Amino acid sequence: MSTKRTVGMYASFDRSGTTTRASHYCAGCGHGILHKLVTEALVELGLQDRTIIVNPIGCAVFGYYYWDVGNIGAAHGRAPAVATALNRTLPGAVVIAYQGDGDLAAIGLNCALQAANRGERMVTFMVNNCTYGMTGGQMSPTSLIGQRTTTSPLGRAAATEGYPLHVSELIDRLRAPVYIARCSVADTPRILQTRKIVRQALEIQRDGKGYAFVEVLSPCPTVAGTDPLQAARFVATEMEQEFPLGIFRDVSGAAVPSTPAPAMSLTELFAGCHERDLPAPRPDPSVTEHRLIFAGSGGQGILSLGLCVVNAGAMAHRFTTWYPTYGPEQRGGAVSCSLVIGGQPVGAPTVEHPDVLVCMTAPMLKQFLPLVKPGGMVFCDSLIVESDTPLRHDVRIIAVPATELAAAAGFARGANGAILAAMFYTNATGLPEQVFADARDLSFRRKPDLIELNRKVFASGLAWCRENLKG
Repeated sequence: MSTKRTVGMYASFDRSGTTTRASHYCAGCGHGILHKLVTEALVELGLQDRTIIVNPIGCAVFGYYYWDVGNIGAAHGRAPAVATALNRTLPGAVVIAYQGDGDLAAIGLNCALQAANRGERMVTFMVNNCTYGMTGGQMSPTSLIGQRTTTSPLGRAAATEGYPLHVSELIDRLRAPVYIARCSVADTPRILQTRKIVRQALEIQRDGKGYAFVEVLSPCPTVAGTDPLQAARFVATEMEQEFPLGIFRDVSGAAVPSTPAPAMSLTELFAGCHERDLPAPRPDPSVTEHRLIFAGSGGQGILSLGLCVVNAGAMAHRFTTWYPTYGPEQRGGAVSCSLVIGGQPVGAPTVEHPDVLVCMTAPMLKQFLPLVKPGGMVFCDSLIVESDTPLRHDVRIIAVPATELAAAAGFARGANGAILAAMFYTNATGLPEQVFADARDLSFRRKPDLIELNRKVFASGLAWCRENLKG
């Protein structure tokens, strides 16, 4: 007796250094059935080479071993966000978000609802087995009333755990989706109906008609502690009582295919995202990328100083990012920001090992000094350099009497202006003088009475640098 090989999957599954034709799914699990239905439909519709499947956190996390299409992984519950990015950057792609009920209906619920509400061109397949199958059988948002799990050993109770979440009905309250259905893989007749639903959802994606959501009820015999037949019977008799099958919405016939926006290069994308009338960046591979961290406490102007330097970079037609980190305190709490300034689009805004560090408090200096790259530069207020401050001989540390200079200039709160002057004087960012001056004034555009005071602090800082940093 011969069996037909499922089309649309890899010829062999290479997992953990071994080659096999067996999946990792338990006997009686519905994932394998749905995998077959999805891949066969993709082949029949000629969509394999256009398709990207976002694999979830959960039992189907290893789907990329099986699907013979484009694959990408996503953080727990974030498949719709990744699928949205693919949809926006690859307009011709057929995008699938494949998720379990724990992945989508718990940590990922808002992500899923927002994608559906926007009507993203994607189909979401949610496999609902009423449990967290991969991590030991905890109660999921869809677990039934009375269902015993490892986290509800006495059975789910509405008074304490709430009622099962009906995701299809919830999405049906949104205006944008064009197709919403709930189906099952509990037996052959149900599988045949699911096959039609899967195909229609993928046809909608082929035609670019909008968002489709398909909930698939599936057995999980291992967690249930039953054999496959009993698990399938549970789906048909118990789960379907709570989650009735059917097509909740189908307006795909009247839906008009959306015209995808042309893919934009990073340069074009960034060029349209600037505030305050800053000029567009110009790609220049010869420009050295600078990565900086500014740190201190709230009220010292740390974030403002970071924005000033970022604006200076933008005025010089550099690519820039500014990434703040701060606590709930408006004043006095720890605050920092990461800056990247360079001649090419910035891949990530976070900075782990800065070329330049600016610190305005002793605790932040002790925290960030060990992270500076060898050969880097450190700017700090001389008041914070204490006897127990750890020093490094492979970086240049410039302690500026910033508070003293600011007070002498009549602007005690402007110590960050003296630090800015030292950064300019030492060419720490490679930016020209004019953009520093323009960016400094721009920082106080809403408080014009402080512009002249800050100029005085900056001038005092420059004078100190000329006197004390010769050579």
